[in-house]
Amino acid sequence: MMGERAAMQDELFYGFSLERHVPTDHLLRSVDRFVDLSDIRRHLAPFYSPVGRPSIDPELLIRMLIVGYCFGIRSERRLCDEVHLNLAYRWFCRLGLDGDVPDHSTFSKTRHGRFREADLLRELFETVVRRCMAEGLVGGDGFAVDASMIVADAHRQRGVKRTDELDPKANRAVSEYLAVLDDAAFGGATPVDPKFISLVDPAARWTASGGGPAVYAYCINYLIDVNQAVIVDVEPSTAVRQAEVTAAKTMIERVHDRLNLWPEWLAADTSYGSAEMLAWLVHERGIEPHIPVFDKSKRKDGTFSRENFTYDHERDIYVCPAGSHLTTTGTIGDDNELRYRASKYDCEACPLKPQCCPRSPARKIPRSIHEGARDMARDIAKTEGYQTSRYKRKKVEMLFAHLKRILKIGRLRLRGPSGARDEFLLAATAQNLRKLAKLFPAPQTVMVT
Repeated sequence: MMGERAAMQDELFYGFSLERHVPTDHLLRSVDRFVDLSDIRRHLAPFYSPVGRPSIDPELLIRMLIVGYCFGIRSERRLCDEVHLNLAYRWFCRLGLDGDVPDHSTFSKTRHGRFREADLLRELFETVVRRCMAEGLVGGDGFAVDASMIVADAHRQRGVKRTDELDPKANRAVSEYLAVLDDAAFGGATPVDPKFISLVDPAARWTASGGGPAVYAYCINYLIDVNQAVIVDVEPSTAVRQAEVTAAKTMIERVHDRLNLWPEWLAADTSYGSAEMLAWLVHERGIEPHIPVFDKSKRKDGTFSRENFTYDHERDIYVCPAGSHLTTTGTIGDDNELRYRASKYDCEACPLKPQCCPRSPARKIPRSIHEGARDMARDIAKTEGYQTSRYKRKKVEMLFAHLKRILKIGRLRLRGPSGARDEFLLAATAQNLRKLAKLFPAPQTVMVT
């Protein structure tokens, strides 16, 4: 017999518990176990007045931001609506059934003010990293570093060609850009001026490195521990290779100073294989570079390349295929290279001259002052450990794919270097929290009847 629902009769009292209505396997239940915001008030206390009307609870704002970045809710207006309607979000934010959701404008005001002044999002990120370390997810032996381009919130067809065409008072992003013109991660990364400069976010670099039409973009730089692909540091930079290398150095130094992490080896792609970077890793940090050497000495005209010459370390000479010696005066050029030259008389009488230097009277070989570090990287590339590290390095690329496909951060919503930093820190925090929730899910409760 077909049943019929009885007419609804309003009850005078209801018994309702958020705890019972949030599924035990919900992601936020697992995430909540690893969110420690006990030090937020102490960290923010110097930035609040002891008198006046009470502000919105900063813990509530942080919890709402975690919800937004964990579930790919980019708009703060939409985030407020979702928290208002979703029971699981209300439970995570400690709002109960009748708690008021703050207005979306509260996020902008607090972010530009107290959160940035206190560097709160960096503190939140490092708190989660320390929790990952406490749970045994960070081995600390091997790290990987890489960068990925994120499109800025700037129209690609609106820009100027020179910095002096910008209005310093136009917006906050322009002021930030003018302040970082000499920063090695932004304006000072390269002497090459961009073709165009955005009017609304000039720190974003005009680039076509993504393979499509040129856009204004930033780079998000990740330093990860390859054990469980935990992000141990994140840094924004402009979208050029030199800035990525600078960001990598900054992150390696910061994790040592603030988290006491010092890897034995670092895996990266060829962008980080310059002589200066390899020397910095080997001589200043004592880190093995599992990095392909950035080398353009290979000749394409069929003549002998530098690899055909043998370097004698004891005598500091190169020996050519015919057995002649190339010596140096010891003078270091502006490019940090020594020049080794063969004798003109040896080259003129050499039967291999057409294969060596057909257009010059004598052969010259440049050698970087950091060639020792480059040779070390080449020797490491021949080991089995290098092949393993190359495989593990792919984990950082998987994190970028997760960032763009799942968390939906393929385009920035905030502008300026500070806006990029805020979004990248929150995204990395969300990824680490999701990693903890996946590896250590909340215990399932069994209903007893």
